[in-house]
Amino acid sequence: MRYLHTMVRISDIDESLKFYCDLLGLKETRRVDRPEHKYSLVFVAAEQTPDAEIELTYNYDSEEYTGGRNFGHLAFRVENIYEKCQQLMDGGVTINRPPRDGRMAFVLSPDGISIELLQEGEPLEPAEPWASMENTGSW
Repeated sequence: MRYLHTMVRISDIDESLKFYCDLLGLKETRRVDRPEHKYSLVFVAAEQTPDAEIELTYNYDSEEYTGGRNFGHLAFRVENIYEKCQQLMDGGVTINRPPRDGRMAFVLSPDGISIELLQEGEPLEPAEPWASMENTGSW
């Protein structure tokens, strides 16, 4: 058996690629457009784990995705959690659970998918503004 991918439904391809690729740092690996079936698939992955893809599924028929908590979250290890959170904030992303401990943070994708960020190696020393930042919303 081999893990292939996780599918996440999205409502806007451009907004999702801005989040997953431009801000989070994943790379688009391939795309499948099926207008006859009214959907497009965009696969993204981290450079270090290209086989662990996320399938972003865009259905042409509009539908509101309310993101049930039964999904859980996607998790990514990052080289510097403070730098990644700052980059996301600068890109307009709310840090729902700031990395107060220098180890873990949570953000939401444009479609409400919870993304966990974990510091590679040992936690970083607590630093401002993260150490005193409050939680926002849910993740």
